[in-house]
Amino acid sequence: MKPVKTNHFGIQRKIVANMTSESWFTTPHAGPVAEFDVTDLLDTFEKLRASGRLQYKLSINTLMLKIIAEGLKDAKTLNAHISYDHRFVKGKVELFDEIHFSVPMVLPNGEMMTINFHNFESKTLDEMSAYIADVSRRIKNTNMTEAMFEVSMDNTLTALKHLKIGTVLGRLVGAKLGKYRVKTLSGKERREYLAIPEKDRLTKRDIEQGTITVSNLGAADRGRVGHCSFLEIIPPQVAVIALFAVTERPWVVTRENGEKEIAIRKILPVTVLFDHRACEYSDVIPLMNKIQDVCSHPEQIMDW
Repeated sequence: MKPVKTNHFGIQRKIVANMTSESWFTTPHAGPVAEFDVTDLLDTFEKLRASGRLQYKLSINTLMLKIIAEGLKDAKTLNAHISYDHRFVKGKVELFDEIHFSVPMVLPNGEMMTINFHNFESKTLDEMSAYIADVSRRIKNTNMTEAMFEVSMDNTLTALKHLKIGTVLGRLVGAKLGKYRVKTLSGKERREYLAIPEKDRLTKRDIEQGTITVSNLGAADRGRVGHCSFLEIIPPQVAVIALFAVTERPWVVTRENGEKEIAIRKILPVTVLFDHRACEYSDVIPLMNKIQDVCSHPEQIMDW
């Protein structure tokens, strides 16, 4: 067979390929898919947006990040990093109070890159929306090859500190030698780019690992009935949360008088995959309980 086209990996695909391969080879994934009736939540969400109480336009994705952040305060084991040595069967899990969400975003060139949303444990809905809007603004001024190469070199230095000489040499050869090496800025172009203030472009801090990943797959395929069955946990994180598309489906509803009936409701599938070395299913339950609580009592978001 003769290929009609060959796409060689750029730095974005190299980073994704490296991280997901490490996840596949090292991380034992486990976790549930749950479905939530978000009909009342979405009604309250629209009321909040129309209330004039928010300075920034609120998206459903931002609202879900806030709900998940509140849930992680009770499910701290999911907001963590793991270190494990298979040879000596020893490891540790570091839990964090700070919540730094790794969130995939679409870049201006159509590619996808994971951005670190810092300190979402304490932000209001308005502050979250402002943060995300600022990230979108800075992306437009960012040379993503430069930003991602900076992260790649930082990871390489970390590998060197852990005496992973083979890994370091392989990365250096793959990045800077050969026909398909990563081509970064140099000379005048590099000086002009670095002259852009860091507050106006993305830096290594914006692309480095967060404490947990949240991916809204439903945003890419709205209206599709289904759920995410598998998504890679990116080491050293111990969990990833995937949101799928909200769809209208028949649902059993319990009325105030206790009677049950079937009604058309808006249903959101949520998948939580965790590293089974670090977590058990019981660690996921507090997060699921919080999501269910907000869906059942959505009026609480009016104070967020």
